[in-house]
Order: sequence, then structure tokens, then C-alpha cells
Amino acid sequence: MKTDTIAAIATPMTNSGIGIVRISGEESLDIISKIFVPKREKNMKEVKTYTAHYGHIMVNHKVIDECIVLIMKNPHSYTAEDVVEINCHGGVIVMKKILEAVIDAGARTAEPGEFTKRAFLNGRIDLSKAEAVMDVIHSKNEFALESSLKQLDGELEKRVQSLRKKIIHSVAFIESALDDPEHYSVDGFSDELKEQVEESKKEIQSYLDSSDNGRILKEGINTTIIGKPNAGKSSILNILVGEDRAIVTDIAGTTRDTLEESIQINGIPLNIVDTAGIRETKDIVEKIGVDKAKESLKNSDLVLYVVDTSVSLGNEDKEIIDLIQGKQVIVILNKSDLSQVVGEDELKKYQFHHIVTISAKQKNGIQDLYDMINKMFFHGHVSFNDEIYITNMRHKEAMKNAWNSLNLVLESIENNMPEDFFSIDLLNAYEELGYIIGESVDDDLVNEIFREFCMGK
Repeated sequence: MKTDTIAAIATPMTNSGIGIVRISGEESLDIISKIFVPKREKNMKEVKTYTAHYGHIMVNHKVIDECIVLIMKNPHSYTAEDVVEINCHGGVIVMKKILEAVIDAGARTAEPGEFTKRAFLNGRIDLSKAEAVMDVIHSKNEFALESSLKQLDGELEKRVQSLRKKIIHSVAFIESALDDPEHYSVDGFSDELKEQVEESKKEIQSYLDSSDNGRILKEGINTTIIGKPNAGKSSILNILVGEDRAIVTDIAGTTRDTLEESIQINGIPLNIVDTAGIRETKDIVEKIGVDKAKESLKNSDLVLYVVDTSVSLGNEDKEIIDLIQGKQVIVILNKSDLSQVVGEDELKKYQFHHIVTISAKQKNGIQDLYDMINKMFFHGHVSFNDEIYITNMRHKEAMKNAWNSLNLVLESIENNMPEDFFSIDLLNAYEELGYIIGESVDDDLVNEIFREFCMGK
């Protein structure tokens, strides 16, 4: 790893009340001593860690800004190196001038994510915690934030380390028995190993089962509103969003393109796409909208199929029903304020089990829709007691590979294979789990992960 001293602006590059320039590395205290003049004369290299100092940043005897400098000495800092943070006024120009002064004094500009990368390489955090930092920054809702904070606190690392400890203990026993059969007997070991592997597989499976919920919590439920023209799709979107986002008229075919919005329902994030009404049309623009509506369905976690209950199901509805088979669907029976021609029984014939009746015009039944979405995806609630949600695709892939390796161990046991066969697949599982916390990764993967971070983190 690089051990030179790095610096970057750690707050957004926009005018604000405060800005922070962060420095990390063994020359941090030397650099701040060159450019910072404290109000009370002192040697900045000798001040205590975790202290704040008021003064001015000066270059060539000229004041750049008044500021507060925070000193955090190694190893008890974010990067486990000497860290200095200059808290200045949040003007873009002043932050740039202070950063230039720091660079001129001996630092270099940090790469994206390099501060967190150094925290990982210096052993202060594992790779799962480093990735959780990014998730905390980009959390879109309180559930995603809470899940990320649990991972940042080391919950995932603890679970992974526990699994690896069990696996490597079994490998060590097998190797000892093969090297010293007089003192280590493998009689009955296969049954004991089988029990332990099945237990580990079950735990990993629980994490894999949670991964879809984890992705939804992190990214949101991809939701498509679909229906034939004039069914009330845009009216429902406006109600969900809380404002007149889509044009609503009595003219069929008003919506000709997809309209995307992100909202939260009871804390659950939804990425909603309102679509053009599905029907046969010779209008080229409307046809493009219909095609985009069908394309949106492919990536949907949830489909809100809006039915106009004041008219009979037509060919357009039959086409939609065919398109959404196999999807998570909530059928919204709209226009309940009018005479009813279509009811729940007719939709149940098509194997739809989640049906809610509303009136978008009178805004009746909307809470029933919210409750149904919550129930469908989180069984009525989201619990964070001791549950760990896998929100990272890299983690999920490693978990899946570890599960497959453990399954091969069970197959070897069932086939009465020699014990050394067990070690091969056990070590593969051990290594795959190591990818999650960064104990078995190469430099390219590490660089790729931290490249996604912002400059000052």
C-alpha cells in the first residue's frame, strides 16, 4: 500500500456553512504545522490527540481563512494514521485554496475512497465494513440506513468469522488426523462434520434468503403501474407521490411515455414507473410508450395492475393478464365510486390473490393498498432485531459459492469418500467467505470497490 500523505475536500463542492479538508499520513502533523497559525502559540506536532485548535490557515503571510483544526493521531483515527481535519468556511474557492496549500506543503490529492481504503489496509476495518460506509452514505430510507449501520458495526463480519472458525477447525482436525493417525482418530468424525456443515449451510441459506429483502431495502421496490388506457393509472401515481405529477384527463392515451418517481410508503422505498395504457394503436408515439411499458415489466419487483371496474374486461386486459403472469401483482380495482361491472371474483379466476378496491377520485382505499404492499414484501413488518440483510451482490455471490462448496462436502460424506476430500471443499468455502471480509481478495478487486467512493472518503 502507499504510505505517503494524502488530502482531499471531504464535504460537497458547493457553497455551505462549513467545509472540511482532510489529511491523512505520517506527514500530516508536519504539513499542518507549516500552514496553520493557532490563536495561542503551540507546537502542533506535540498537541494531544482528539483536540481542536482555533486559528488561521496562512500562505506567504497571507490569511486564507479562519478555521478549527482537529488532530487525531494514529492508530486511533479513521485511517489508523495521523489524521488532520481542517474545518473552514464552506465556500468552494476557500476550500480549494486550503487544499492547494496542503498539497504545496507536501501532501498529494487522495484517490476516490482512499481514506477508507487505508482504514481497510491498515486493519482498522474489514472489507464488509468499508462497503457499509458507502451504503450509509447512499441510504435512501431508515431501514437501509439501519441495515448499513449494523454492517458498519461489524455484525456481518462477526457472523462470517464465526462460520470460518468452525470450518477451519474441521480442516485442522482432518489434517492432524492424516499426519498423526496414532493420536487423532477419525472414527465417527464424518457424522460430527455432517451435523456441523448442515448447520453452517442453514445459516448461509438464511442470509441468501434475506438478500432479496436486502436489495429492496437498499435500492427500493421496482414498481410498475400498468393497465389499459383511462383505467386511472396516472391518478393513482399522483396519489402515491402526493402531488399532480402526471397529467390526468378523461381522454384515453394521455400517458405516452414512462414516468418515474421514488417514494416511501411506511418507510418502504418504491421506485414507481407509470406507463402508457396497453392497447393496439397506430399512433407511432403511443406505440413506443406501450412498448416501453412492456419493457418496464421485465425488471419489476411489483406490478400494480389497475382495472377500471366500471367497464367489462376487454382484450387489452387479457393481454395485460398474460404479460404479468408469474409476477408479484396487486390488482387495484379502481373507480369504486361508479357502478361496478368487474369485481374480485372475476379477477381471482386468473389466480390473482392480492386485490384491493379503491377510488382514486375520492381517494378511498389507499391505506389498504399501502398495507398490502407492506404485507407482501415484509410479512407486515420489517424487523431488525438480530437479522442480517445481505445487500451487496458481491457478498451474495460469495455466500452462494460457500454454500455450494459445503454441499459438496455433504455429498462426499454420503459417498463415503476419504477425509482428505472433505478438506478441499471446506477450504473453498472458507476462502469464499473470506472474500466478504477482505481476507482473500486481490488488489484489483480492492481497487475496484474503493473506486466507487467519493473523493474525500
